[in-house]
Amino acid sequence: MTDPAVRHWTVPDPISVCHVRLDDRTVIPVRRYGNPSAPRLVLSHANGFAIDLYYPFWSLLADDFDLVLYDLRNHGWNEVGVRDQHNIPVMIRDHDKVLEAISLHYGPKTTIGIFHSLSALITLFSRETRLRARVLFDPPVCKPGNDQMEFDAAAMRNAATTRNRADRFERREDYAELLRYMPTFSRVVPGIRELMARTTLRERDDGQGFELRCPREFEAQIMDYVRSFSPLVDFSEVSGPIKVIGADPTAPYSYLPAFDLSDLTTVDYDFIPDSTHLLQLEDPEGCVAAIRPFLERNADR
Repeated sequence: MTDPAVRHWTVPDPISVCHVRLDDRTVIPVRRYGNPSAPRLVLSHANGFAIDLYYPFWSLLADDFDLVLYDLRNHGWNEVGVRDQHNIPVMIRDHDKVLEAISLHYGPKTTIGIFHSLSALITLFSRETRLRARVLFDPPVCKPGNDQMEFDAAAMRNAATTRNRADRFERREDYAELLRYMPTFSRVVPGIRELMARTTLRERDDGQGFELRCPREFEAQIMDYVRSFSPLVDFSEVSGPIKVIGADPTAPYSYLPAFDLSDLTTVDYDFIPDSTHLLQLEDPEGCVAAIRPFLERNADR
């Protein structure tokens, strides 16, 4: 049963919505929040999640920045498409089309990207120059060799778990209650589990309960792609300054291995103490405090 004392996070309606055509079958809604006269931040999310789930984090930036949010294909507000188009190369192309559409629809201005996990990996392979700078939360990056073998093992375990986990629920509250017993969600701020249920489940077409917005087979398939792309990241090839905020390097990770410290010469690196891969959902205030100086340095005022 849901604790009545748990905070209820309510994502407000956006200022406006821009529908971006990604291909012949896929159109996604890009939403605008915050201060339209301020520098622009473009935000997206991790595999299997939705950008609305990060509301406790991005709402803290709404007074000072023009926020433009989008869900990766087959996530969040988006309809479920075909599985063979649910892969990282397609998502890299999507990323670039979204940035182009934002500039055309809302006008060109200084833009900084803020991405977590999967979306962070995607932007690292983009050669799009509309982003002046990037903030990456716990990107799934590894190096060839022993790190890659450990990374692959973790990815395969998580993919197998994902393919076998429950994906249909009679009530959203049932999913929130299940998350209460999952170690991955043991440190999140109050109300996140309930927000997860509201933002990552949709009502079934037959009216018989709820199902995952991103099907579990799609989520697991991305984990297989991540294994191939993570060792190929070269931060020196990415345009503009990069700020990486990692999980606590001393903590055991419940998802994929965290950032490789050998790239410290290329990026501005920091971490959130006592956090895991879900750091923006565990310490939203600390995450915002960690990136504000970087945002201020790279934004035109």
